[in-house]
Amino acid sequence: MDSEVARERALDAAEELFYGRGVRSVGMDDVRTASGVSLKRLYRLFPAKEHLVAAYLERRDLRWRGRLARYVQEHAEPERRILAVFDWLERWFGEPGFRGCAWINAYGELGAVSPLVAELVRAHKRAFGEFLDDLVAEAGLPAALGGQLLLLAEGAMVTAGVTRSAEPAARAREAARALLRAR
Repeated sequence: MDSEVARERALDAAEELFYGRGVRSVGMDDVRTASGVSLKRLYRLFPAKEHLVAAYLERRDLRWRGRLARYVQEHAEPERRILAVFDWLERWFGEPGFRGCAWINAYGELGAVSPLVAELVRAHKRAFGEFLDDLVAEAGLPAALGGQLLLLAEGAMVTAGVTRSAEPAARAREAARALLRAR
């Protein structure tokens, strides 16, 4: 197995385990067993568990933001694109195995002890905020709305993760709709 295949298999296993069980409860042995990548090779690819966690978060970030952007771009009207963010969140929250926001979860587990993880979480949240800011700008709406939408979306993520319900996205969408009407 070449290094790229081993890396992808390790990341696939890590993503399933870290997201499903939490980062701290998963050891490198668990990743080895789930991926079929030897422990020696795993440590060559990721010299410390923190490096594996960082690679997992980085890869998940690209996938998550890509899926969101593709969904939102399916809508032509700028204000509809804003509401589409919340439609997409509702779909995501309803997926089998949804366990909340991977970055919020990772920050809760490691943010105080891993500057690397804390920075990756901040970068993800910053990028999501910038995405919302861009949607607000495209719609010709006041810039402050982007931050308000971010708080609605983030609150929905936390609530959905705790309640295991997609309903927080619907409530956040209605609050976003009210904000749009108020502008």
